[in-house]
Amino acid sequence: MIRKAALLLADAVVVFVAIHLAVNLRFEGDVPAKYSGMHMLGAHIAIVAANLIAYSAFGLYGKVWRYAGVHELEDISKAVTLAYVPFIFITLWSGGSVYPRSIVITAWLLTLLSIGAVRFTLRLHSERLSSAQGEQVQRVLIVGANDAGEAILRELARQPEQTHACVGFVDDTPGRTGVKIRGVPVLGRLDDLASVVTRNDINEIVVADPRPPLVRRVVSQVEALRGVELKMVPSVADVVEGRTQVSQMRDVRIEDLLARPPVEIDLAANADFIAGRTVLVTGAGGSIGSEICRQISSLGASRLVLLGRGENSLHEAAVDIGHHGGTPFETVICDVRDMPRLEAIFARHRPKVVFHAAAHKHVPMMETNATEAITVNVLGTRNLVELSRRHGVERFILLSTDKSVNPVSVMGWSKRLAEMVVLDAAQRAVAGGADAGTTRFVSVRFGNVLGSRGSVVPTFRRQIAMGGPVTVTDPRMKRYFMTIPEAVTLVIQAAAMARGGEVYILDMGDPVEILELARNMIRLSGFEPDTDIPIEVRGSRPGEKLDEELLNEGERASPTEAEKIKRVDGLDFDPQHFAQLLAELEGIALRHDDDAMRARLKDERQASSV
Repeated sequence: MIRKAALLLADAVVVFVAIHLAVNLRFEGDVPAKYSGMHMLGAHIAIVAANLIAYSAFGLYGKVWRYAGVHELEDISKAVTLAYVPFIFITLWSGGSVYPRSIVITAWLLTLLSIGAVRFTLRLHSERLSSAQGEQVQRVLIVGANDAGEAILRELARQPEQTHACVGFVDDTPGRTGVKIRGVPVLGRLDDLASVVTRNDINEIVVADPRPPLVRRVVSQVEALRGVELKMVPSVADVVEGRTQVSQMRDVRIEDLLARPPVEIDLAANADFIAGRTVLVTGAGGSIGSEICRQISSLGASRLVLLGRGENSLHEAAVDIGHHGGTPFETVICDVRDMPRLEAIFARHRPKVVFHAAAHKHVPMMETNATEAITVNVLGTRNLVELSRRHGVERFILLSTDKSVNPVSVMGWSKRLAEMVVLDAAQRAVAGGADAGTTRFVSVRFGNVLGSRGSVVPTFRRQIAMGGPVTVTDPRMKRYFMTIPEAVTLVIQAAAMARGGEVYILDMGDPVEILELARNMIRLSGFEPDTDIPIEVRGSRPGEKLDEELLNEGERASPTEAEKIKRVDGLDFDPQHFAQLLAELEGIALRHDDDAMRARLKDERQASSV
């Protein structure tokens, strides 16, 4: 308030001096008596008052002059001109009896120059002060001259600290280059991004359009630029509606480059099978299991049972669920191979829905720990399926993987066999009988999830943080990727559709080249691939395939009522052969003979490929 009052007083003095100087310039210092003395004071005060009123009307006392630019100069010109218009008309009407016309024009020009000088002196002083204090003003370029871009510009202008100054926009809309939005110009098209950044000393780019193809273009454009930060707003809708702040802008993440729009599903409309029921989640401390718990906690379950083997990860998941509030929950430490312990848990909690996410997932590690993979992923699944049948569970959902399709790894085979355990139980439920039960058993296959523990994304992040090298097994390798929240949302929707015996696959978009993933992650970290951070190709590891698949030979994908979920038809399953194979594998697992386990699975792979 004091600053505004001081500026208003300075303006009054500047205008008064400008009028006095204009009069003296007109008469070269020899001012006639009629244009001097106290009798002209009233006219001078009227002009000063008109200027101050016009400046207030144009918001000159509500601007932050630290970032004054062309738009502010236009406002100054309009305000000063508006203030002098009445006096120009008075001068013309009076025939110069109040003031000669030249005095009014000169006073207008001097006032315009003086008021502009005051404002830009404030800007210069502020910039020097900031520099002296070590502050750095971010020169921002906004990608997208649209509603979201304009909202970001408004938000930048409202900052109390004024740490960001928007220099311009880039936008591909035809004819938009050169136009101004709130006084800020569109400096070029997206293809001009690198040159626009260089010419205008940009050090931060904010992407206002979240579509993955556009974000990928921006990332590729800034690849060779140094010292340029790439940001996105957490939600374009929040920015447009004024619910977000500049401080909430986040770095562009690798999931922003996915080749498909994000999944948007109203889970509440698909959660009748959860509402009012006890839900048990195995592997609740893992990346997928903990996200299932987070999403279910808001869907009206009567109770949530978090089951896991690792106490630390389970504790972290419990703290997170407790922070979000909602559904009452309990944590249970248990190994899915421990049948007596599982029996006691089912008897106590009586779950009606089971999400089975517990599994060993690390492909190379399971190659050397084959019996562990089979006992946890297959026999553990069998334990849960049997208890679900006996204790009246309504729905049992196995979280499977694309590695179960035409498996070549121990881990892939273990998940393939887990699918068969679930499918066998589903077929027995359909056939009826004393031990059939009424549980709806279903499996959901999906590919890699971004950010899960032990996966490629956190591995690359760790390697980049250490300065490299980033290690890629094979430059031809491709994988399907989905964010953890997206995958879990679709899994819950698939569970809602289940009638029993289905295997669903999720729409994972297009496969991503791992080498390109590594390059993009390096760029998003502010480095240049192969220059700042080296990339090393080390060859495929045991059990890895170059390309993952979503369907086995003979299987086909059929549409469902959900756009992003397909049902697998043509499942090849021989219950008798499966029972015999499972018995053999269980016997090998009891001997803890990893070599024999790998050999038996290799024989099965060869037999199935004939």
